[in-house]
Amino acid sequence: MNYTAERQTIDGVEVVYLADARTKTEVWIAPSIGNNSYEMKVSGQRVFWSPYATVKELKAKPAMAGNPFLAPWANRLDQEAFYANGKKYALNAELKNYRRDGSGQPIHGLLVYAAEWQVASLKSGEESAAVTSRLEFWKYPDYMAQFPFAHTYEMTYRLRDGELEVETAIENLSTQTMPVSVAYHPYFTLPGVNREEWQVRVPAAEQVVLNEKLTPTGEMRPLALEQPVRLRGRQFDDVFSGVDSSKAFAVEGGGKRIAVRFGPRFPVGVVYAPQGRDFICFEPMTGPTNAFNLAQAGKYGSLQKIAAGGGWRESYWIKASY
Repeated sequence: MNYTAERQTIDGVEVVYLADARTKTEVWIAPSIGNNSYEMKVSGQRVFWSPYATVKELKAKPAMAGNPFLAPWANRLDQEAFYANGKKYALNAELKNYRRDGSGQPIHGLLVYAAEWQVASLKSGEESAAVTSRLEFWKYPDYMAQFPFAHTYEMTYRLRDGELEVETAIENLSTQTMPVSVAYHPYFTLPGVNREEWQVRVPAAEQVVLNEKLTPTGEMRPLALEQPVRLRGRQFDDVFSGVDSSKAFAVEGGGKRIAVRFGPRFPVGVVYAPQGRDFICFEPMTGPTNAFNLAQAGKYGSLQKIAAGGGWRESYWIKASY
């Protein structure tokens, strides 16, 4: 068969392997390391960037690489608390289960390296190879202490025709409406192509104005990028709104291209490409950085929510042409 989906143990770490033989596309996922797809290759060349040569190294000292999942808040909060349904919920720093950025702001949620993911289904057929894993957030007191909305996540990696779909489903098991602020932080690289030659495309209508701590002010300005944007001599750490889901964020150079398309429930994207590093991130987000607190302040009117007992589902897609 063209498609493969199987469990493997590599260097003592249980992983899931997906493959599309026709397009020479391979994907590896580590459920016990945040359900991260830590490696994707096309024709033996990397699509996801990682500083590690093996999954054993990643397990021993996990760092942001591959395809981290950011939840239950995406990127930064502007304080050690968040608002939901008009109420303020304080974070408990003594639990030591979230990180801070260089300005001391809580960043990237609770689940980047979560070990609690469990594989729920694994299948391959004539059309695709896929794995679905589940994290029952409500079962873990230290998670619930920080975000007291009982819910579950299901994440599906689906490989079809050389394209990787990453689908996220959230079920709200609580008795109250649950606000949604989730994202992915995938790291991409063009192997063998000098970063100075990379060109970037951003399919968005607006740029979110940030303060000195990289949290939104609530202001927007029209996107003013002459595209494609060459990375030579510049960097990105920017938030964009009004993403066109019919078009792709892209990085290209040396005859290679990675295209990343967001579903419509990911209307915001972060582009992160620091100088001197051979990666770029196109981050699908349900809303801007600090969405919960912006909404409470009346500076963001499109916060997504899940009614009690309801659900939420969206995907984004990655296609590498090497």
